[in-house]
Parts: sequence; C-alpha cells; structure tokens
Amino acid sequence: MAIVLRSSDEIEKIRDSNRIVLLAMDEVSRNISPGVSTLELDTLVETILLENGALPAFKGYRGYEHTICASINEQVVHGVPSERKLLEGDIVSIDIGANLNGYYGDHAITFEVGLVESGAKKLLSCCHESLMLGIKEAIPGKKLHDISSAIQVNAEKNGYGVVRNFVGHGVGTQLHEEPQVPNFGMAGTGLELKVGMVLAIEPMLNQGTENVKILEDKWTVVTEDLKLSSHFEHSIAITEGGPDILSILNA
Repeated sequence: MAIVLRSSDEIEKIRDSNRIVLLAMDEVSRNISPGVSTLELDTLVETILLENGALPAFKGYRGYEHTICASINEQVVHGVPSERKLLEGDIVSIDIGANLNGYYGDHAITFEVGLVESGAKKLLSCCHESLMLGIKEAIPGKKLHDISSAIQVNAEKNGYGVVRNFVGHGVGTQLHEEPQVPNFGMAGTGLELKVGMVLAIEPMLNQGTENVKILEDKWTVVTEDLKLSSHFEHSIAITEGGPDILSILNA
C-alpha cells in the first residue's frame, strides 16, 4: 500500500477521532487503581467511544475481541483485557484506537497503579521522553529513521532494550497504513518525510532484553526475561511548521 499524504481537512478528521480517544483515556486515568480489572476498563472505554459516535478500532481487527489493549508489567503490547485486577505497584499500558467517520485515532499511555518502585518510574519517564524526542524529528525533508534513531539513542543510553519486533505505522483511513515506523535505525536513512504524512509513533522499551515472545492467547506480547516494559504512542501529522501531535488536548 502506498503512503498517503493527507489534506488539512483529513488531518482534522484524524484529530477529531483522537479527541474521542483522549476522552476515553482521561476516564481511564481517573479509574485506574488497585482492584480494578482491565476488563472493567475495556467496558468503560467502549461505552465512551460509542457514546461519542466512534467505533472501537481494535474490536474485530484480525479477530481481536476487545476495545483496548491492556498490557501489565512484563506485557509489552496487545495485552488482552480480563478479570485480572490491577495491583498496587503495577504498571499498565492502555492502547486505544477509535474510528470516527472512517478516520482513525490511535494513542497509548503506560500508567502507574498506585505507588510504583523507582525503577518503573524511570522506565516510564524514559519511554515518554524517547517518544517526544522522536516526534521532534518529524519535520519535512528529514528522514524516517531520524525519528527512529532519536528514540533508540535516548533509550539505549539509559540502559533500556528497544523492541524490534513491533513498530509504529501510518494511520488515517485505516488503522495501520504505510510506512512502518521502527523505534531503531540509523539517522539520515529511510524515506523522506513529507507534509501530509500521518504517523503513529510508539516506542516500546524494556528494562532488560529487547527480545519478546507471544503468549498462547496469540495476542499478548511479553518480554522474554519477564522484566518490565513501557509503551507510549502519539498520532502525529507532519506539517510545514513541523510535527503536529493529534492525540493531545487543545491541539
């Protein structure tokens, strides 16, 4: 599939979809606490999306049966919501996608559950910082792997493993579009970034090895050494003025 350059009107439609994702994410942030199950969060998010005229983007995608992905502790991405209750000290990545009038929003945050240990805090902070450093590179005329390199360099200088098996992607009228956006690579290489590209940039950083495996449910990705993992994601548009983050409020 060719890379699609979106018009300003299309970018606003993608932003509108992300606004509904943000409404749901805000409610998640208010409800995450010890004793809450990820299935409860899944139901909450689906209700908010539907009430605001959007469809859950993940539900039905390749047979996936839920609205969110909820990945706890050593789970990297694609964690399946369940009756499992969150515990004090857990971290949990919540990934939400919405389809509003045929345009997709995609956003993820790793949350702290109650009081977490300092090592987990540092992991989350570095993952978010790496995301933002990658986004800063999303400028017309630069190369795709300038984004990738910024993420990788910051992560690895802080001692974290950068997941290679799963990457970011284009997003627009489909949930996953070209190009793939790896979180590792050599600066100055890759395709040229152009105005109108819309990307979902999503670093996944591990406390230990970069290696991961998929559980028997065929969805949940975990770290091979079962150490903690963090995941943050923003949908961004490349504009003449630089990166425009579509998955933040007041944008």
